[in-house]
Amino acid sequence: MKGFIRIVFAIGAVALMAVAAALMIYAFYVAVHDGYGGVESLDDVLLNTVGYLIVAIALFDVAKYFFEEEVPAEREKRSAADTRRGLTKFVSTIIIAIFLEALVLTFKLIREDVGQLVYPALLFAAACATMISLGVFQRLSAAVEREVGAKDRAEERQGGG
Repeated sequence: MKGFIRIVFAIGAVALMAVAAALMIYAFYVAVHDGYGGVESLDDVLLNTVGYLIVAIALFDVAKYFFEEEVPAEREKRSAADTRRGLTKFVSTIIIAIFLEALVLTFKLIREDVGQLVYPALLFAAACATMISLGVFQRLSAAVEREVGAKDRAEERQGGG
């Protein structure tokens, strides 16, 4: 069953990378097509392109996380610290993508409809709440790791002596 799960994660990661690559190519195509075609102003075209690239890079990073943390067979017996570091990298990628998308959306809406700025503000708030939650998770899991590590060392001393 574990082999099947690793295969599913590998296929999912490859699919995410394919979508991310297609999105990067599409972003370049849209930038060139709309930039030269005069469909939109150049700054709108560039902001749209940045938005596509942010999502593509986030997808690549998620796929990389799957390949590093979920696919390798030797990673089955991970310590709590390894899991915490992997989860932190994953969530950090999502937080960065949310912040960047909120920033792009803010620049876009400032010129179009200032009344719509509530949506990027909510994205910023969601990213901040996620970042605070990640900090709390880090703090609590590090404390538990120290406590469990101390108990393990004490048990080893009692059993060895």
